[in-house]
Amino acid sequence: MSKTKKDYLICYDIDVFVDEDTNGIKRLRQIASYLEKVSFRIQNSIFLLPKATQPELNSIIKELKEFLDKEQDDIRIYTVKKSGLKAGIAVDLTQPFILI
Repeated sequence: MSKTKKDYLICYDIDVFVDEDTNGIKRLRQIASYLEKVSFRIQNSIFLLPKATQPELNSIIKELKEFLDKEQDDIRIYTVKKSGLKAGIAVDLTQPFILI
């Protein structure tokens, strides 16, 4: 198993207005609370996960899936390359982003 460490951006969009019984707000709080424990908040729904191995990332993905409503919510994880983030091409097909 690879011990290579990479930086990742984790972004989420939780639809809190669809659920009349506040499940969306609950999911939003659960995801934000969890991500605050394992990463650094950059903006309201954007977190930086620095220097994570693939097994660490897999564990975080597994945990995040527990909170999601796959019909309503969207979480995306982007690899931050050594050269940093750049505007331009949305998807690098040689190293695509991870969707859960």
